[in-house]
Amino acid sequence: MDLLRYSASRFPAAHAQYPFHTPLRRRFVAVRSSLSLPFPEQKAKYYRELEAAVDVVERACRLCVDVKKSLFSSNGRILEKIDQTPVTIADFGVQALVSLEMNRLFPSIPLVAEEDSAFLRSNNLVGSVVDVVKDKATSGDEVTDDNILKAIDRGGKDACVFGPKPATYWILDPIDGTRGFVKGSEAFYVVGLALVVEGQIVLGVMGCPNWCEDCSENSIVGIQENSSSRSGIIMVSHVGCGTWTKRLSDILTTESSHTWTRCSVDSCQMVEGARFTIPESQSWKSLPLSVLFDAKRDSENIGEGNILLLSACCGSLCKYLMVASGRASVYIQGRKATSTIKVWDHAVGIICVHEAGGKVTDWAGGSLDIAADQTERRLIFPSGGVLVTNGSLHSKIIGMISSNSSVL
Repeated sequence: MDLLRYSASRFPAAHAQYPFHTPLRRRFVAVRSSLSLPFPEQKAKYYRELEAAVDVVERACRLCVDVKKSLFSSNGRILEKIDQTPVTIADFGVQALVSLEMNRLFPSIPLVAEEDSAFLRSNNLVGSVVDVVKDKATSGDEVTDDNILKAIDRGGKDACVFGPKPATYWILDPIDGTRGFVKGSEAFYVVGLALVVEGQIVLGVMGCPNWCEDCSENSIVGIQENSSSRSGIIMVSHVGCGTWTKRLSDILTTESSHTWTRCSVDSCQMVEGARFTIPESQSWKSLPLSVLFDAKRDSENIGEGNILLLSACCGSLCKYLMVASGRASVYIQGRKATSTIKVWDHAVGIICVHEAGGKVTDWAGGSLDIAADQTERRLIFPSGGVLVTNGSLHSKIIGMISSNSSVL
């Protein structure tokens, strides 16, 4: 049996210790996933870990759907964190659920995730999270206030300290695109989970409950409140095995008529013919390529010197999902001096795009260093920003960025 190792020490912040090495032992506990993976076990070294990740992301998506149904009938379900980023009971619920389940199966693997329980405690909302997690957890009897708080904090800041050596750990974004979550069905949101082994991202799972299968190319997000095409999607990736998708609605209803589909990035080779997506917090004019191209949001009015800019609110992971599935050619994000770039906004997207044939680097063409934050593994520091492409366009755009970055 393979033994994974990690260079992290799990301990309360108040009792800091030096990092140490310890073998990771896998618990062979049955995973209750409702679907098989799209490739055989003998081809995937981390098959069991991916199987567990798919299972828990499925259930996390169910949790999101359930919370969303009641979101707009209860004012107390929509909250504001100190930094004014919207956060809901679903964020905390997903982190608690994933932490509980992965700790049960792989107790030696630390978790790096977005939330901690401080806000939940101060607003007396622990009971609400317990309610939404209880029927999604393997053992509902173990879902107590205390266990929920511990599970959330297991992924929080200062939960573990990493040394400079390569480490093994999960990276979770409970809900990427929370602003989209609270808007209804008009914007995508994604549950994202990745596994890093000895410093390398080896698998990833993204669940997007409101993914629209047949949105037009210039209105990917498209406001379709009553559209049956919003079946949702689950995307899985394993190093060396490709990236695959399946309709989430089939999984959630235990239907099996739709099989896995292998993902490929698009084949666009001309920058002017590419479909771009950028962060909602950044304008096209703030990016280096704006010196060369004007951005249009209407595909029918694209002319010489124009590129098509897709509407894709909200979050980073949905944009990775779009590139990996061939809906977008390029996702470009500039690094701001006034904000930090979180690892959970990129980790699972990186492997999904790579395994679909695309490429992810910083603006200088270097690989994103997910271990740049050696102590906590929570931040990345890309030179200039992040560039995600179909691969064919990558070197061209890097060259354009290099030539025009100083102009802005």
